[in-house]
Amino acid sequence: MNRYNIIVNRSTFCVIICCFLIFGAIVCSAQEVIKNYTVYTGVVKVQGTELLAIRKMEKSGKVVYLTVNPQTLTTQLIADVVVRPMDWKSSKAYFQQTPYFKAYDAAAKQALALQDAGVTHGFLKDKGITLTIDLCPSHKPLDRIIFTSLIKEFAKIEQPVPVALSITGRWMLTHTDDLNWLKELVAKKEIDITWIDHSFNHHVSPTAPLKTNFLLEPGTDMNFEILGTELAMLQHGLIPSVFFRFPGLVSDQRVVDKVLAYGIIPVGSDAWLAKGQKPAAGSIVLIHGNGNEPAGVADFIKLLKSKTAEVTSKQWLMYDLSESVEDEFGGSE
Repeated sequence: MNRYNIIVNRSTFCVIICCFLIFGAIVCSAQEVIKNYTVYTGVVKVQGTELLAIRKMEKSGKVVYLTVNPQTLTTQLIADVVVRPMDWKSSKAYFQQTPYFKAYDAAAKQALALQDAGVTHGFLKDKGITLTIDLCPSHKPLDRIIFTSLIKEFAKIEQPVPVALSITGRWMLTHTDDLNWLKELVAKKEIDITWIDHSFNHHVSPTAPLKTNFLLEPGTDMNFEILGTELAMLQHGLIPSVFFRFPGLVSDQRVVDKVLAYGIIPVGSDAWLAKGQKPAAGSIVLIHGNGNEPAGVADFIKLLKSKTAEVTSKQWLMYDLSESVEDEFGGSE
């Protein structure tokens, strides 16, 4: 894996400084400063479990690592530990038979399609779905009805309700109240959120063809789009997952390879509701919660209401994204 340092690239540094100066109250007064945020690989053992470190940073005078559990695909921040440095190729060989690297390899093999590369379906167990909600840049408020409806429907069955949010840096910069509301729901254990990197800017052109649109736009700084979003998450107290969602679900082999070089796994969808795609058992469902896709939100609420009896009998549940991928790719052989 190539190493990248988010503060070394001058243009990247300037963009981050401009963004965070504008919203300085958010970053400086409320959160700790994170410095020297870099891609890094190594192995660390915590309470008998070996974790893979994928990022390194300085926070409050300490060296902190973002780690992933290769068996469960869950991430956590670890400090005050001894990490054994290991390059990416060696790390991959070391954890070869884990769900994390099986999902990683599967995503790499699905990179040829211009749309919907990556993992698109979870494990078909019982009935239910994995819900992913995209928060692309928008001047509109969060569609809170999605979350209040989930909490109401699953109140006596499944708490906290698992959801995955694909979040952009620009959405975080302009939706502080909505983000704090989501964090409050997590704190109250009403929902459990997997935070997916959805790029920082989410550039899109209404006229450009797909092959030069979204992250395929010439001149895109992938280092900033990926690490800038992760850094913004951390500044807001969020833990980045190992998942990445392409804006517009648009990619090509080159950009998929770039994303994989950061140790993160592209996740697509086999049921984008606003496009009329119907979810099946194990589907990774996509809706937009940024106020720009009312049809998709309405379709999801309708779907939720239609499953009331099955929810009550625990025959239709919401699945955690990390658990779904872990089950799909099955552990050690």
